[in-house]
Amino acid sequence: MMVAAVDSSSDRTELIGSRRVMIVDDDPDIRESLMEFLEDHGFETIGARDGLEALQTLGKTDRPPCLIILDLMMPNMDGRTFREKQLEQGALAAIPVVVISAYRDAAHSHREMQAAAWIPKPLNLTTLLRVIRERCADA
Repeated sequence: MMVAAVDSSSDRTELIGSRRVMIVDDDPDIRESLMEFLEDHGFETIGARDGLEALQTLGKTDRPPCLIILDLMMPNMDGRTFREKQLEQGALAAIPVVVISAYRDAAHSHREMQAAAWIPKPLNLTTLLRVIRERCADA
């Protein structure tokens, strides 16, 4: 859900108070459910099926997300490899990552990955929303 206002002097549309979150998860049900949940809470979302698609999408966007929600186990490019490549890419390196995973070792891995947080699956949506609001200061 985006909030927009039209500037009549230039006939230009601007986003007001929009916060963009990227969800990277190979499970379409999880990805789409999270996107819908966040949109219902006033966030703009971007989805990606794996780390490779996420990097490609981030490379094309003129407005990067305030946060990336990242699953670890995915085909093509897993979450760890995505994070390594993200940290090598200047402006993208500053985007915080929240790791979501059902694997117990993710609690340890998220620190090695320099992730902002780890939330175990199944997700507690209240916790997820709190973490997103903390990381996206204007949200």
